[in-house]
Amino acid sequence: MLFALLCKDKPGHFSVRMETRPTHLDYLNKLNAEGKLAMAGPFLDAEGNANGSLVIVHAETAEEAKALGAADPYALAGLFESVEAKPFNWVFNKPEA
Repeated sequence: MLFALLCKDKPGHFSVRMETRPTHLDYLNKLNAEGKLAMAGPFLDAEGNANGSLVIVHAETAEEAKALGAADPYALAGLFESVEAKPFNWVFNKPEA
């Protein structure tokens, strides 16, 4: 099942995002290699700066999806103000497996 992790950055933590980005990308590449990552990318503010993340993962349960989010280096660095895990139904433009 797919879950969308909706991650909102803490205000004033852009430097944390940039400092942690290389290990965050390594983590996402690991999830991708394991077949657990469907897609990911940042939310942007009006100036085009990242201020959150959307990560869509394959997981059996919401708890598993939340655990994947909690293990993200961004989460471990304290970047996120909040993280929601919601079941996701990819309807349009879904890549073929």
